Amino acid sequence: MRRRKKQANGENHERWLVSYADFITLLFAFFVVMFASSQRDKAHAKAISDSIERALQNNSVPPKLLMMLGGNLDKTGRGIRETPPSDAVKPATQATADKQFDLAKALQILQSELASEIKKGTVHVSLESRGLVISLQAAAFFPSGDDSIDPAARGTIGKVASVLNHVPNPLRLEGNTDSVPISNGRFHNNWELSSARAIAMLRLLSEHFNVESRRMAVVGYADTSGVASNETEEGRGRNRRVDIVIVSDFGMRGEPHSASTIPSIVDDHNSSQHNP
Repeated sequence: MRRRKKQANGENHERWLVSYADFITLLFAFFVVMFASSQRDKAHAKAISDSIERALQNNSVPPKLLMMLGGNLDKTGRGIRETPPSDAVKPATQATADKQFDLAKALQILQSELASEIKKGTVHVSLESRGLVISLQAAAFFPSGDDSIDPAARGTIGKVASVLNHVPNPLRLEGNTDSVPISNGRFHNNWELSSARAIAMLRLLSEHFNVESRRMAVVGYADTSGVASNETEEGRGRNRRVDIVIVSDFGMRGEPHSASTIPSIVDDHNSSQHNP
């Protein structure tokens, strides 16, 4: 019998699917690698953030962070614990753009100069994102329900002022109270008391310790910015305070600009009249 010839196979028009599938597989693998890498970076960044936050809360800045903020390291690479001399903080006339560096040095000096007050609990110093916060407990500086500063506390305030006069940053004086209502012959509520105490601190720093008044701003928070519970006497005592904040560059982002930095509309109008 005569054998039939095999029919010639036709051309395969679907071979491109193989290349396309390989391309999709490689693209999928690429995005998987990118996603895994981004997740690792987030975890690493979060670990660093948590470490810095714990250090700031405990007033224990590790050497690497201290170096970033302008601290010093010894020859072995460890942070120098000795307090730098008082002239380590640059005077305002020698101010540069690295204001954060001054805050780190100011923190070290204040922790040394106010060691006894910090141990007693009458003063607390902490470095926060908004700046260097010096909390003065009201019980050690003001009579109850009054805004007159106890003369016996001027020595402590003088130590703070000596640092304020050598750091060029703006200053905020923040009055705080507890939640117990007040109404006496002078103050109708805690808003008036907290503001009056901040103003009294401004007046003392300006008139007796030569801190420039134009650098300072006053805020009265009453009982809206507590650091402890008002349910206990200890908590209320911590909330009654005046915070002196050496404002950082980050903290200044929310502050109004000085009038000297804003172009005067009147001057521009007069200039246009003289120069038609």
